[in-house]
Amino acid sequence: MDDSTVPRGNRLRGEITPPCSKSYAQRALAAALLAEGRTTLRGIELCRDTRSAIAAITALGASVEIIDDNTLVIEGGLKPRTDRLNIGESGLSARLFTPIASLANRAITIEGEGTLTHRPMSMMVEPLRELGVEVRDGGGKLPIEVLGPIRGGRVTVDGRMSSQFITGLLIALPLAMRDTSIEVHGAVSTPYIDMTIETVERFGVEVMYNEGDYTQFYIEGGQRYKPVDYTIESDWSSAAAIMVAAAIAGEVTVKNISTLSRQADTAICRALERAGASIIIEESAITVAHRSLEAFEFDATNCPDLFPVLVALAAAAEGVSTIRGIGRLRGKESDRGEVLKSEYDKLGIDIELDEEEDVMRIVGGTPTPAAVDSHDDHRIAMSLAITELRMAENIDIRNRDCVSKSYPSFFEDLELLKRLGRE
Repeated sequence: MDDSTVPRGNRLRGEITPPCSKSYAQRALAAALLAEGRTTLRGIELCRDTRSAIAAITALGASVEIIDDNTLVIEGGLKPRTDRLNIGESGLSARLFTPIASLANRAITIEGEGTLTHRPMSMMVEPLRELGVEVRDGGGKLPIEVLGPIRGGRVTVDGRMSSQFITGLLIALPLAMRDTSIEVHGAVSTPYIDMTIETVERFGVEVMYNEGDYTQFYIEGGQRYKPVDYTIESDWSSAAAIMVAAAIAGEVTVKNISTLSRQADTAICRALERAGASIIIEESAITVAHRSLEAFEFDATNCPDLFPVLVALAAAAEGVSTIRGIGRLRGKESDRGEVLKSEYDKLGIDIELDEEEDVMRIVGGTPTPAAVDSHDDHRIAMSLAITELRMAENIDIRNRDCVSKSYPSFFEDLELLKRLGRE
């Protein structure tokens, strides 16, 4: 579709550096907790999920000093200060810090807030019990009480819903007394497992597996994490939102990102190319510019966080786009498939969910202004805001401030790019 459909005042120009990867940040914070000594983490963005992880490691014994807006110094050491661990609304923190809390020889209850209390946690219960942890669960949801210490041994994990619990095990089990063999059935989001292994290796810990095969892992017990000085790279999930906005409404350079990153959402580049956007890739920056957009096909099974911005891209493309992997959308901050369908329907964009084929089909078209609801889901709010660029009037996005979960300055960055686009 022609960018003449984008009101002049909404056209984007300029450069943006997205916040750091909260996925890398939370993994690094967990490793810093387990490292005896002083770790320095640079490039940190204090979004809600990162603050939840900081609160978790503090409760579990770390001392955290905020040097400035982007730098933390952590004095590590697992010495729980409390028997209740509240991890806010962060799904990764819930599944990451439950195995870590299981290292302690005391009962600790992991609690959450908001939408997280409805998200599935049952995949953790039996594997932790197999590893010697006493577990009381809330019917497959938080709160969950664990009493360790986790011993190690042999365990089977269902990886079909999320890789986040696997991440928690890979970070915790190097400190178990015994060696551990993990057999994983149906691992999804495997780039996130790569991120975990890369992170623990930075801290001097080894996880053995056959590269490209995520079914068997071997972790030697009795290892030690070593403190490091580590700069967190920028977040591809956040970058993807700005890149899609640029593909629809202008030309933007996104800085401090590399396509060599292990982050799953580097896949956005393939989707943008298939849709016909212009992409110029440099060593640590990518420039995306609008071209006439056409319908595309894309498999988002291993990068489900891209779904909301891909819907915004597909809605702006000529024809019917197909995105595979809708089965991955149910255990998120909202039931993202149903929410995207209902909210885009309000804007006059037709979305079909085909559960049998595991695909979403989006009919590109011109959106019409309407009040919409983020359902307290940061990625839904960003998707709707991108589509708002194509409308001549602002729309009411209920609870749009939920973007603070991952990208607190998102709306400010969009406004900056709009101002530069008007100059």
